[in-house]
Amino acid sequence: MKLSIVIVNYNVRFFLEQCLISVQKALTSLEAEVFVVDNNSQDDSVAMVAEKYPWVKLIANTDNPGFSKANNQAIRLAKGEYILLLNPDTVVEENTFVDTLAFMDAHPEAGGLGIKMIDGKGHYLPESKRGLPSPLVALYKIGGLTSLFPKSKRFARYYMGHLSADENQEVEVLAGAFMLMRQSVLKEIGLLDEDFFMYGEDVDLSYRIIKGGYKNYYFADSSIIHYKGESTKKGSLNYVFIFYKAMVIFAEKHFGGSYAKLFSLVINLAIYLRAFLAIFRRLLERIAKPLVDAAFLAGGLLYIKDYWENNHRFIAGGEYPDELSQIAFPIYILTWLGSVFISGGYDKNLKLSQLIRGIAVGTVAILVAYSLLPEDWRFSRAIIILGAAWAMLILPIWRVLFGKIRGRKVFASAQSDKRILLVGGAAELERVDRLVKESQARISYCGWVGVVPNLSDKFVGSVKDLDDLVSLFEVDEVIFCSADMSAKDIFAAMAKLGKYQVEIKIAPPASQFIIGSNSIHSQGSWYTMDFNAISKPANKRAKRSFDLGLALLLLLLSPILIFLIRRPQNFLKNAFLVLLAQMSWVSYADHKENYRLPKIKKGVLPISVSLAKDSLSESTILQLNQLYAKDYRLESDAQLLWQNWRSLGN
Repeated sequence: MKLSIVIVNYNVRFFLEQCLISVQKALTSLEAEVFVVDNNSQDDSVAMVAEKYPWVKLIANTDNPGFSKANNQAIRLAKGEYILLLNPDTVVEENTFVDTLAFMDAHPEAGGLGIKMIDGKGHYLPESKRGLPSPLVALYKIGGLTSLFPKSKRFARYYMGHLSADENQEVEVLAGAFMLMRQSVLKEIGLLDEDFFMYGEDVDLSYRIIKGGYKNYYFADSSIIHYKGESTKKGSLNYVFIFYKAMVIFAEKHFGGSYAKLFSLVINLAIYLRAFLAIFRRLLERIAKPLVDAAFLAGGLLYIKDYWENNHRFIAGGEYPDELSQIAFPIYILTWLGSVFISGGYDKNLKLSQLIRGIAVGTVAILVAYSLLPEDWRFSRAIIILGAAWAMLILPIWRVLFGKIRGRKVFASAQSDKRILLVGGAAELERVDRLVKESQARISYCGWVGVVPNLSDKFVGSVKDLDDLVSLFEVDEVIFCSADMSAKDIFAAMAKLGKYQVEIKIAPPASQFIIGSNSIHSQGSWYTMDFNAISKPANKRAKRSFDLGLALLLLLLSPILIFLIRRPQNFLKNAFLVLLAQMSWVSYADHKENYRLPKIKKGVLPISVSLAKDSLSESTILQLNQLYAKDYRLESDAQLLWQNWRSLGN
């Protein structure tokens, strides 16, 4: 047998399915076997592989032993002359395996081979070729010199930036997403080191190939997509500790004496530096906008106070008491900021209406509270109204100006503004068009682009004109139908679209999902039913605010309610759990893990509380849960609680 492919999967079902589709296409002329080792995924990956790909040799682990151990499980069973370790979040070209195997056959000195990788938008990934992480190389990378001098032979050795990305050549380290190796070499140097749970095992294995007297090569004549999750994980503390600790294991294993100690010192310094930066950056991202908003609001209120004091309220003399500036203003500002937050004014995809609505609601809350205060604390209704007008003016303006400086769009367009081009053949375009429109609530434009010229009136053009069509129609998203286009052609088209700020997705044949250009750890990377999904930030906030407010109200009324609610001791416990965000008042009918459902807290009351449990099949429960998650309405929670309030002690 020529080739054995090993894919280790963990909770990336959709990406795994697309990977297997591309692998199957690329193996048509080869004698090969494919292993999928699943590390106890909870997203139906195992069932999907067993049902749709019976030719795959499936190993379903009941725990997560780590990347190295899982790969070794399959390698020990593999019969191929060559072993390929392939990530599930990849798409290979139709000629990838044939071309890479031919290169290995022509270079007997080659022990391992990596490949040119692009991300989901067609951009080259520098980790396609890497150098050994010596102390100096690691120091240049950690210190930012690698980024400053990306082509330097000295400073950019981590990514071997001095070598062309478009030429086949010898490198030091292969990327674990695609590692093609001779089985004979693995028998000689050993399998993956299982001391590495995740990260670092590819560096270690690459180095052992070189120490064994063989060479590692970078292959640029073919390419793969690697969606990868790195872009969303690198800011997390967990990633920092796991990745850099893996580098320490590598140093202690391969570098002796003082060299190993120096490397370990550099890496440990990096761990704490990156951990500090990750915490600081996360904190800064969360508080920067509210702090700037607060500063502008405070400055505006102080100016308004002085103006109103001197020109209207106390023309003949006098002034407002200090309590107005020292106590009332901070309360006004906190109320406005809190209302803006609840309305979604600090979301990533901010709409101007959310900002204005937040200020308006906050202003109403302030005025209502103002009317209930004693006369001594009613300083000036005019200052509140003028302050609200200032807030509605300055909060959007400073965001727009700052966005202009950074060259970024500040306010998201309405969902109805989304413009999409579908690229493929007529039959597949019709299917994908239907899937997209079922998945998206509203789309302003969805045009068809054919794979051949001379098309019917349904089409706006052919793929050769795609570049111009994206510009002409001001397209937000392009979806390629892989049933009608080769991976190589899709990759080439993606590269041409790199200059546009356009999302790129691929629709696998006969599938009910569309893989997007985001990372595998980013929600929204594929189309699913999304009308008023419970996973939307605004809905999550509204649900949490409702839970919190109701928990406080019920606890205040608990001296009366404990005599009316069944199992009152549980009611009090539930109220505190909701207050501490450990539970929600209402949740799914059955809270088992399911890849189709967004994760929410377990509920005091299931949405099926009014129905007899023994009358609900698994299919009915699933449909109830999907409907609740897909089209969430806060009033539905309120109605269910009103009808079943005596059961809050369940």
